[in-house]
Amino acid sequence: MSALLNQHLGKKLRLRRTSLGLTQTQVAQAINVTFQQIQKYEKGTNGVSSARLLQLSTFLNVPIKFFFEDYSNGVEKSSETTHSLNFSFMLKTFNNLESNEKSELLEVLNNRSLLKKVI
Repeated sequence: MSALLNQHLGKKLRLRRTSLGLTQTQVAQAINVTFQQIQKYEKGTNGVSSARLLQLSTFLNVPIKFFFEDYSNGVEKSSETTHSLNFSFMLKTFNNLESNEKSELLEVLNNRSLLKKVI
């Protein structure tokens, strides 16, 4: 069961790190470990101690419970985690657009919704 928890924590760490646009090196430097250690955390190869988890939650600006969301009884809800990863990527991409690009994209999405209603 601890291997599954380590993998889950690693996915949540990667999810938050990438949604903030941070590298493994940046996170490693912030909590005083090597980037290889962050790789091991993200792969679930190594467990994250409670002290490190506190450092990570502080640096990544999330509550500790963030790392345990979607994990219950040793069974990870993988489709929800994948959805969260996709949503975070889309949100980061959208936030990097210029305001006129955001407006154009929203217009396309709204028109697509209208088109579905007609069909």
